[in-house]
Amino acid sequence: MPSGKRGRFAVGTPILEAARTLGVYVESVCGGRATCGRCQVEVQEGSFAKHKIVSSLDHISPRGPKEDRYNRVRGLPEGRRLSCSATIQGDLVVDVPQDVQVNAQVVRKAATDRVIERNAAVQLCYVEVEEPDMHKPLGDLDRLKAVLEKDWGWKDLLIAPHLIPQVQGILRKGNWGVTAAIHRDMDSSRPFIIGLYPGLKNEAYGIACDIGSTTIAMHLVSLLSGRIVASSGTSNPQIRFGEDLMSRVSYVMMNPDGREAMTKAVREAVNKLIGKVCAEGNVDRHDIFDCVFVGNPIMHHLFLGIDPTELGQAPFALAVSGPLQYWAQEIDIEVALGARLYMLPCIAGHVGADAAGATLSEGPYRQDKMMLLVDVGTNAEIVLGNSTRVVAASSPTGPAFEGAEISSGQRAAPGAIERVRIDPQTLEPKFRVIGVDKWSDEEGFDEAAKTTGVTGICGSAIIEVVAEMYLAGVISEDGVVDGTMAERSPRIIANGRTFSYLLRDGEPRITVTQNDIRAIQLAKAALYAGVKLLMEKQGVETVDTIRFAGAFGSFIDPKYAMVLGLIPDCELSEVKAVGNAAGTGALMALLNRNHRREIEIEVASIEKIETALEPNFQQLFVNAMAMPNKIDPFPKLSQAVTLPPRKNVSEDGIAGDATPRRRSREERAARRNRD
Repeated sequence: MPSGKRGRFAVGTPILEAARTLGVYVESVCGGRATCGRCQVEVQEGSFAKHKIVSSLDHISPRGPKEDRYNRVRGLPEGRRLSCSATIQGDLVVDVPQDVQVNAQVVRKAATDRVIERNAAVQLCYVEVEEPDMHKPLGDLDRLKAVLEKDWGWKDLLIAPHLIPQVQGILRKGNWGVTAAIHRDMDSSRPFIIGLYPGLKNEAYGIACDIGSTTIAMHLVSLLSGRIVASSGTSNPQIRFGEDLMSRVSYVMMNPDGREAMTKAVREAVNKLIGKVCAEGNVDRHDIFDCVFVGNPIMHHLFLGIDPTELGQAPFALAVSGPLQYWAQEIDIEVALGARLYMLPCIAGHVGADAAGATLSEGPYRQDKMMLLVDVGTNAEIVLGNSTRVVAASSPTGPAFEGAEISSGQRAAPGAIERVRIDPQTLEPKFRVIGVDKWSDEEGFDEAAKTTGVTGICGSAIIEVVAEMYLAGVISEDGVVDGTMAERSPRIIANGRTFSYLLRDGEPRITVTQNDIRAIQLAKAALYAGVKLLMEKQGVETVDTIRFAGAFGSFIDPKYAMVLGLIPDCELSEVKAVGNAAGTGALMALLNRNHRREIEIEVASIEKIETALEPNFQQLFVNAMAMPNKIDPFPKLSQAVTLPPRKNVSEDGIAGDATPRRRSREERAARRNRD
């Protein structure tokens, strides 16, 4: 228990052996010597009708000298036994306690349970090496390899070069008892001794890291238990070289030492973040033996010290697209000297290892439903598919969703407006700001907001305010602010030849201008057109389920995203935010090397679509400028939200009658195609 697996074994079989035979992996660093204590179990007593057995403490061997010695030295909790020493004497129901379960549940930062079966690339193996003998002239390292093969089955072992001069000293310091850290990623590859320690070493850690253009997120994980020890994040210092990815590529092009400066900056940030999670988890950073990284293609290249210039221009060629293995020290990552580093493969020129990680995490290829997976950022990465076929593309949405190009826009921070509602009758708004629990129309809001202030509007609220303006009739389906609404509300204010909506009258004064709405339309149209293009490639008119990945996606309200036309029509209950799915994919690859092979195989089969080469992309983009869309129906959304009637508003904000304008030849052709 709790796996529920059962079997029949001969009397005298060690419980550890029985568990492993059943596929229940119970950890044992010491090789059954009863010194590491990782194989603890508990026996349940009583009659179990489900299993038709009676389990009793009389059906397990009594404590022997090995367990007594462990109890004296390290202490064995009451009711616990060491499964390497305790043997089966009769019918038993055995619990693997949560605190020692190797395949225990791993909780992501987003507080969603995810069970990750553990099959790490690193294993700790304690051995006792024969002392030198003049009659057996084998070297110390050779005798170490021989006992690792005899006790643990490791054949053809290689050794990290830095360890060779240290082997003799470590063996003698440990009185010939040592723990070897063995790394093997692929079963077809030769295993490496990457660490060697005198005596019994009982801890090994790994890091899973997502290098985003804005934020670097990291998990510190015990490789022996699967437990997340600490999670944290930090800003990507490359922001000082450019807010978005293309500006960073431009910096490399314009500055001879630009690539080196950005590579150094991101590696220093990763090392500081390692120090931070190690401090939180009370872990020595030199006990980190394995690292898995993901990132978009430009972050991927800059982190590895590769010039990203080719990604800034067609045909957007990656220097390398497959998975990569490094010694961590080769790229200046300050962990154990022999630690290994694995980078997930990239999917295409602007669909990176982060998209591969998110695909591994959410697994559209593992299900029958047609899943849309989208990471909203300055460059949206889109994956669409099911178990039959998966296609992927990127779409240049620009920085509008992150607050750039918006008159009062800002990044998500305390004081930023994050939620907006507009009364459709009075056109009066209410909003919430980050760091304050109350809405702006609630008593005590002004007092509560004194600490943070109201400083601007962040991405999630930008989506909501434009969608709410459309639902309230303030803007037309074409995104034009209706100036005639000024007769109803002083919130509609003239701004030259166009009109704006006054969201907050104070200091600072926060308005949503016609140019702001245009920037959002351009961004959302680019994303929707990319999605629609993939739907056409799949031959489907609807998707079954939608997953928003990334930090920004976690705060998008699915209803408003659909009203805006950011995503296609879908049951709202099937639209979910999955947080940092790329980081979760990295975590899966860290804890189970089989997941590395899984995503490598899947990435090779994903069809990459280059939107710039698709002749229909421009028309899809034009149609997607409207809210929700010029020609696509949204029946499921219409069941949840009352969409306003269409009305004509000229570019100068003057509303006409409700008769739809005559469609262009291209729009009529697109409708005929849809019909």
